[in-house]
Amino acid sequence: MKKFNVAGFSFGITSGIITTLGLLVGLYEGTHSYLAVIGGILTIAIADAFSDALGMHVSVESQLCKKGDIWGSTFSTFAAKFLVALTFAVPIFFMSLQNAVMVDVFWGMALLCTLSYMIARKEREKPMRVVAEHLAIGLVVIIIAYFVGIWIANTFGSLA
Repeated sequence: MKKFNVAGFSFGITSGIITTLGLLVGLYEGTHSYLAVIGGILTIAIADAFSDALGMHVSVESQLCKKGDIWGSTFSTFAAKFLVALTFAVPIFFMSLQNAVMVDVFWGMALLCTLSYMIARKEREKPMRVVAEHLAIGLVVIIIAYFVGIWIANTFGSLA
């Protein structure tokens, strides 16, 4: 696979995990609403996937690369982000929202571990260090989103 396609997939997968989990946890804690959570996931899958793909497109284009590299990275970023984000919707259709959020957090962290491990092996780095670093960043995002969701519910809940 070409270098820019790999970069697009890696970026799209990582962004799909971190962005979707942050939004999912924040919306859940802020609203406890199926509608808000599923709407957020679908919005991430569509709008944010296009946004990230365009960002990757412009980034690769600014490096004066071949058109095939530019469009390959654009498509791979969009496809990875779109598909990964949609996987987080699956548990919501089959279980309580609270359980689905917990399953999604586990799923996201498992995906992030797998991707991090693969990257570390490819780069001949110590997998545990890379996995721990990426998991720590993911967990920080989840924790911040959790507390922001609580703050939003406490601050604006009476306005709903």
